[in-house]
Amino acid sequence: MIWLIKYEGLAGVTLSVNLKTKVMKTISEKSLLAEFKENYYAYVPLTIILQSCIGSIAAMLILAQGTSMLTFFELLLCVSLCMGYNAALLAQAPYKLSFRLLGISLVVNILLIFINLL
Repeated sequence: MIWLIKYEGLAGVTLSVNLKTKVMKTISEKSLLAEFKENYYAYVPLTIILQSCIGSIAAMLILAQGTSMLTFFELLLCVSLCMGYNAALLAQAPYKLSFRLLGISLVVNILLIFINLL
């Protein structure tokens, strides 16, 4: 959508501004990765906090189920993914790898939360 604003003031001065607005932004892995790469240093602390909080909630719910081999493997998966993302950031891995590790970690930990809440 393009807006054209014209203003005619005193003494015949004309001011025109062409505003382009985005009506809807599509969400895809490519656009999210570009956003992550553009604002990398802003997203790093935010995603560490988000991913660590979700991972700790998943670990708490897993440990609340008791001790068995199934809970051991669930906890192993949860902690490994959280540590993997944090290690990728500390090792300054490529943006794409860090972004995919974040997505995998969030999806798996949210699934573990839902599984252990049932």
